Amino acid sequence: MRHKPLLFCFVVQPFFNIFVRHNTKHYNMKLLGNIIWLVFGGFGIAVEYFVSSLLMMVTIIGIPFGFATLKLGILALWPFGSHVVSKPQDSGCLSMIMNMLWFFVGGFWIALTHLGFGLLLCITIVGIPWGKMHFRLMGLALAPFGKEIVDNA
Repeated sequence: MRHKPLLFCFVVQPFFNIFVRHNTKHYNMKLLGNIIWLVFGGFGIAVEYFVSSLLMMVTIIGIPFGFATLKLGILALWPFGSHVVSKPQDSGCLSMIMNMLWFFVGGFWIALTHLGFGLLLCITIVGIPWGKMHFRLMGLALAPFGKEIVDNA
């Protein structure tokens, strides 16, 4: 299975679908969910991911962590309509070591932000779907290595 580049999946494809392709009811619901998501914490979380990604890419050692954080930031901008799967060629021990280092470098703090937004959104019945998305992203923020973001299509 050939995967599309991240920029295409999360930036170009949604806007192409909005303006060119005939929108189905299912796609319209994903679009509505993503727009509401941006208002209720998605934009703030994405900025947090992008800033931490830039800070990590300053050093050579932090570049792999910066790319993982960049992927999470793109997912945090447009999460509905995508899901995360484990890579079939997972490097095992290396991914585990990278996830442990990531947890102490920045994963814990970003996961706390997701937890806070998720709890605030789950106070009301209307906010529960977006709170659940924050909880799903919280798990991914704790261990992003060995995972791949794919489009539901």
